[in-house]
Amino acid sequence: MKPYLKTLLILLFPACIHAQSRYDVVIDEIMADPTPQVGLPNNEWIELKNTSSSPVNLQNWRIGDATSQSGPMPNFVLQPDSFVIVCTGSAVAALSAFGTTISVTSFPSLDNDGDQLFLKAANGMVIHAVNYSSFWYQNEIKKDGGWTLEMIDPKSPCAGFSNWKAGISIIGGTPGKKNSVDAINNDQAGPQLKKAYTTDNMTIILVFDEPVDSLKGATVANYSIDGGLTITSAVTQPTLFNTVQLKVNNPLAANTVYTITAGNVTDCKNNVIGSFNKARVGLPSDAAPGEWIINEILFNPKPNGYDYVEFYNSSTKVFDAAKLYIANRNSSGVISSIKTLSSTPHYMFPGDHIVVTEDADNLALNYLVKNPENVLVVSSPPSFSDDEGIVVTLNFQGNIVDEVKYKDDWHFKLIDNAEGVALERIDPAGPSQDEANWHSAASTAGYGTPTYKNSQFRQPPGIAAVIEVSPKVFSPDNDGFDDIATIQYKIDEPGYVANITIFDASGRPVKNLVRNGTLALSGYWNWGGLDNKGMKLPVGTYIIFTEIFNLQGKKERFKNTIVLARKLN
Repeated sequence: MKPYLKTLLILLFPACIHAQSRYDVVIDEIMADPTPQVGLPNNEWIELKNTSSSPVNLQNWRIGDATSQSGPMPNFVLQPDSFVIVCTGSAVAALSAFGTTISVTSFPSLDNDGDQLFLKAANGMVIHAVNYSSFWYQNEIKKDGGWTLEMIDPKSPCAGFSNWKAGISIIGGTPGKKNSVDAINNDQAGPQLKKAYTTDNMTIILVFDEPVDSLKGATVANYSIDGGLTITSAVTQPTLFNTVQLKVNNPLAANTVYTITAGNVTDCKNNVIGSFNKARVGLPSDAAPGEWIINEILFNPKPNGYDYVEFYNSSTKVFDAAKLYIANRNSSGVISSIKTLSSTPHYMFPGDHIVVTEDADNLALNYLVKNPENVLVVSSPPSFSDDEGIVVTLNFQGNIVDEVKYKDDWHFKLIDNAEGVALERIDPAGPSQDEANWHSAASTAGYGTPTYKNSQFRQPPGIAAVIEVSPKVFSPDNDGFDDIATIQYKIDEPGYVANITIFDASGRPVKNLVRNGTLALSGYWNWGGLDNKGMKLPVGTYIIFTEIFNLQGKKERFKNTIVLARKLN
């Protein structure tokens, strides 16, 4: 076809030209924070590039972020290897001086610290999406404003952070032109499975570190799960296509940790996921006192450093960081500066050490971080003063789960300068407010152990005790056969006290059987299958949780399983 005829057809039939697949057009430059101005107008905008070999008509295309969507784009043909600036109508005059510009109504407000942007074709298909953050600038000065975020290689559109950086043009960006950081940035790394979470007891969401191929992501055979479950369906989810929804054949059990394995999943460059890509998942529960504890506090950081607080999951439950909070108390003693630990689901499993700080990179510069995936970054977290303060953590119901009122004189007395020295809990099961249960982190551990077991970790010696429950299955129906469950105990020395709580299979306490009961060297308690209100409990599996302790600090915990059954009439 002659060039002039092709041009004529484009002019006559622009609405017939469409992108054929994702990434034919990409968002390749973002001005999210135009102030303080460097050399460009004080306006937010994005730039689109046609990476395909065919013209694309953008009529009725839209852009949007996590909370809003623009009006339709005008009738405009974007030629191959060409750029167009997209902005609000009032910014067109200022930006047209730099390149071809089109406007949309309701142009989304771009968040300075990060946002999820998408480009959607007229038929509703998501062509490209970007989940940028201020970290993507890779420049501490430029991320504060006046500079654009530029894509390095438009042919690697799903590489994420590694394919973006702050522009280097002296005016702060390159609207309507080839990016100042343009280079070959060949994406050869396959996607990685970052984490998993549940939306109900039969639905699991997998989160990858980059967009995955829709078909490979939706292939059931590419996933497996332990615990006797089977994956029945898989769906790759827009807008970013970095998550996959899985369905299982049977409900997940409470207080159980499952492992999911992903294989043969590819990204948009057909890079295959690495081997042994696994993620843990389970059904999250609400934390109770003694289960989610404050385990380590850095309240007097080094110069240019940041506070951190480490929490420890001492329970058998799974907790969601999106439903836990960190706070302090103000001068009036009122809980204040409450911050959620995560804005998105992030599961914390039994035995996990989770650190909350303002800057993960700074933490890694100053301390050994053995499990970086267990560092949660909280913007503007509660402040903790260098001399004394109060650290509080709350659960989803707003109840206090743990609280520590620390003082700087809790540090080891021979430390001349406690700057940069974390205060560690000695015994996770010991009292939170006991100064004797806290000690300065060891110098041999770098004065802090964020994300792993404390250098000063100690537990009192265990108790030589035995707890047995019989029968294993009982039926409290008054027929004279196995109507009562008996909890027998035997200890090796006097002076102990016991608490016994019975939980249902979902981890909910249903019966406080014994409270501060003094013990002989041996004895027993009976349970007739009733709850705290004297009502019959339903058939099912129950956990008998027994705690034995004495005034010298010795403590032991026992868990026994029993099945409550009833005969059919």
